[in-house]
Amino acid sequence: MMEGMKENTLASEWGVERVDLTAYLRRIGHQGPLDPTAETLRALHRAHVTVIPFENLDVILGRGVRLDIDSLQGKLVDSRRGGYCYEQNLLFAAVLERLGYPVTRLLARVRMGEDRRRPRSHAMLLVEVEGTTHLADVGFGGDGLLEPVPLADGALSSVDGWDWRLGRDGDEWVLHGLRPEGWIALYSFRAETHYPADFEVANHYTSTVPTSPFVRHPIIQQTAAGVRRRLQGLELDGERLEPGKLHAVLEEVFGIGLEADEAEILAARALAAQETA
Repeated sequence: MMEGMKENTLASEWGVERVDLTAYLRRIGHQGPLDPTAETLRALHRAHVTVIPFENLDVILGRGVRLDIDSLQGKLVDSRRGGYCYEQNLLFAAVLERLGYPVTRLLARVRMGEDRRRPRSHAMLLVEVEGTTHLADVGFGGDGLLEPVPLADGALSSVDGWDWRLGRDGDEWVLHGLRPEGWIALYSFRAETHYPADFEVANHYTSTVPTSPFVRHPIIQQTAAGVRRRLQGLELDGERLEPGKLHAVLEEVFGIGLEADEAEILAARALAAQETA
């Protein structure tokens, strides 16, 4: 099969042609240029991260997570919800491809400062722009990039007081984040293409395996205006939250509108997770 035919087939599998660009751009508040330049990529990446929260609420509510483009748009755009890495980055990848950026979808191993080999369970992207490959990732939550980073050994990114560094470790690339105690490895990856079936398997694992951090309690993370907000279970930014206040926090802090009974289910799951911790 010719290379162009392969690319068209993959674009069709990802549902790129069904992306509603107008609705997406309205959702993230982007009114700037749309030509596929490095400047546009940075603006779209930053707008997406600061508007659409990272969250796992559908997993906790027992609904599961669908990765087809119609479901992603319906949830993250039309319903003004958030999502976790697969949802965020697959939607962003489809948008970028509609705008003319070549995109490679990858799966990375989360490290978070540890050396043990975890499964490849984090979705991220490589984007070609102006003759350079960039790491783009709108789905790593509170520790994630605000703007893309060039895929180069030693590349640095410093945005709003947060710092990241990209480097090599054998045959893998490693993204590091700077914390008060020093640099820690966030995740590692190889620059090789992954396909829809790979993401379906990783998504199923992440949303169902009991050892996954996303099946225990609600997790929401949002970066905006130089501030990172985090909800984990019933702790908001490290402070204990009364269960009855969760519904209001979802709306007022993270812009997530759920029904009161859904918030009650989330609070109950968070309490149950505390009791079994």
